[in-house]
Amino acid sequence: MIKKLWEVFIGCARATNLGFGGGPAMIPLIQREAVTRYKWLTEEEFADALAIGNSLPGPIATKLASYMGYKVAGWPGALAGLLGTLLSTFVIVILGDLLIRYSHTPALSAALTAVRPVVVVLIAQSAYDLGKKSFPKKYRSTWAVAVVALAILFMTSVHPGILVICALVFGYIAYGRKKD
Repeated sequence: MIKKLWEVFIGCARATNLGFGGGPAMIPLIQREAVTRYKWLTEEEFADALAIGNSLPGPIATKLASYMGYKVAGWPGALAGLLGTLLSTFVIVILGDLLIRYSHTPALSAALTAVRPVVVVLIAQSAYDLGKKSFPKKYRSTWAVAVVALAILFMTSVHPGILVICALVFGYIAYGRKKD
């Protein structure tokens, strides 16, 4: 049990320590730890956890860490995941203050310029991986759901949480009921 708790702590700490750019940038790193490295979750389980986590309030990293930790080692695992995420975040906040304080310097400005595109690529890779599971051939209409959601996000001021709730209701109605 101690080994599992340590792995959850380290996996979550590693993902959040390297997740430069906030929650969305951490998703592919958390995914790599949970799915590829430790195999705590399958791709489908991770996609479901991410979808559910995004429909709940709060930072995605803590929600995923809690879920993964709980799945691996129950409540102690959830706590280990949270600690791994939060302790490293606490340290990063202190370092972040230093980054902000010196971000105008030429050396740090140049380094941050190179990091930003990497963060975009990490997010794009995660979106691609999750997208493969989010558009099953069985439900081709999920492409229409994505296009409508994209249009709503870019053309209105609807809160993304409302969009997620609407998608949950639509999914239940369109895909959840047994067809006779």
